Amino acid sequence: MTGDLGGYDCHRDHGPYAGVAAFLGRIAADRPRLAARHRVELYAIAPRLDPGARRAAEEEPIRFHPARRTAYLAYGAAEFVAAWAGSLRRPATVRFEHVNAADETTRELLDALARRLGPSPLQLDLCDGGSPEPTAADPTPEAIRIALGDSLARGFYHHAARTARRGRAAVTPDGDLRNWWAFTTGLATALAALDRATEALDLYHEARAATDDPKITMSAAYATAMLYARHLPAADQDPARARHWLERALHLAAGLDDPRQRILSTVFYEQGLALLDSRAGEPARALRLIDDGLARLSAVLAPGERPQDLARLRHNRAQVHLALGDPAQALADLDTVIAHDPDNCEYYVDRAALHRAAGRSSAAIRDYGTAIRLGPHLPEAYYNRAVLHQERGRMERARADLDRVLAIDPGHLDARIALVNLQVARGALDAAEASARAGLALAPQEPALLCTLGLIRSERGSLAEADELLTRALAGEPGLVEAWTNRAAVRFDRGDVAAAVADLDRAVALSAAPVPRYNRGTALMRLGRWDEAARDFTEALAQPGLDRALRRDLRAELARCRRQK
Repeated sequence: MTGDLGGYDCHRDHGPYAGVAAFLGRIAADRPRLAARHRVELYAIAPRLDPGARRAAEEEPIRFHPARRTAYLAYGAAEFVAAWAGSLRRPATVRFEHVNAADETTRELLDALARRLGPSPLQLDLCDGGSPEPTAADPTPEAIRIALGDSLARGFYHHAARTARRGRAAVTPDGDLRNWWAFTTGLATALAALDRATEALDLYHEARAATDDPKITMSAAYATAMLYARHLPAADQDPARARHWLERALHLAAGLDDPRQRILSTVFYEQGLALLDSRAGEPARALRLIDDGLARLSAVLAPGERPQDLARLRHNRAQVHLALGDPAQALADLDTVIAHDPDNCEYYVDRAALHRAAGRSSAAIRDYGTAIRLGPHLPEAYYNRAVLHQERGRMERARADLDRVLAIDPGHLDARIALVNLQVARGALDAAEASARAGLALAPQEPALLCTLGLIRSERGSLAEADELLTRALAGEPGLVEAWTNRAAVRFDRGDVAAAVADLDRAVALSAAPVPRYNRGTALMRLGRWDEAARDFTEALAQPGLDRALRRDLRAELARCRRQK
């Protein structure tokens, strides 16, 4: 498959991943074994590649994907295309048309492709024009509703919002209340996922003004509660208002005619109360609600029915057990959850954290790997696995995972800091400086990066620049011991020993670690303050777990102090 690969229409009227999904399908057919290694992201982007796929909306998810998931899908798809392109024997060009009118998912994937391919046998020709503008059909409200549900379930929120607005423009609450409400709550769901929860709140107020239908007002009350509890900006979240709306939803649920639906709705809404109780420092009360909910669900559900609902409650209970200081019971719940819902990456991340806290590094690494496979490509799972690899001395594996995090999410500061520190530790100062500056381009005042870059510049003899960088780090985080210690070293090297001692006074006040005391003792000796220096060396020697070389140096300096008396 070489030469001109033809053109693909990316116009948003054709839906999420228009054009790019067809291209991915074409090369998946060319390299099925390679495609199999990327099947999670390929099936999410192009469901027609999945032989067992159903419409996502038919699976009735109880939790929607985070909006950032599309960036992870784009990363995986770009890796797939890059691997395929690397096997091309001669250059090839693929043309994508109507890029200016593409859905956000398409543009995100094309951007990821452009970044990943770089110099490559595969060239992308991104065109704003191309074939004639698509002519939009006029689907029925039912068809719009199905398309909306599918986009929401797959996490394609920009397209879902456009679809919902189109539906709201086609119906009125007086003429078609059922579909109008579906479009309204669908739009609110999409907006909340896109961090536009204030607009979503207005839509639920509009719904309450438009109808007093008990089922609609019940659902609107619960959704409003979750906006106040979770989705509004932090300054606007209000647990008291959230509880008020949850109680309103529960009151309306109690009036439902169908006893089974009454129980299902009540249990579901009570999980919101359990969340609020747990956050309010009442985990025991939250646990009673969850246990009672599980008992009532088990009584009305047939064996094997709605396993994800039961899994979600058990997952909630695991979090509460953690809050109650019972990690063993939390782990037992998560084991049960994963047995019943084995394809949810979130559960593996949570279980990995428990394994990690208990010192079971191998089990944690396995769970993070599963989460990465199912996620797909979760930056936090890669990052946490990198930390574990580093703790076990597997520095190359740690570096590879940190590189992967930054390829997926260049703004992941924790990964950037960890990578820079790892590069410094192995003496790769050129790489470390480049990584630190790349991070500071995104977060110019990040104290940890300023501190490490200051250390690098001091190692290279740029003492004035190092002093300035470390001063900026301390302005942002006055409690950063490493910055006080490093600036002291810079000022010592510049001959300002008194300023170095002042910085080390701050470091010693913040930390009992032996190195600041060792450094201060060294500076005090330069000033002839032998008794004070001896006290620092003595106190540093009293710290447990000293490195053998540091212990030797401390003893030598202490002996030197004593000889001066």
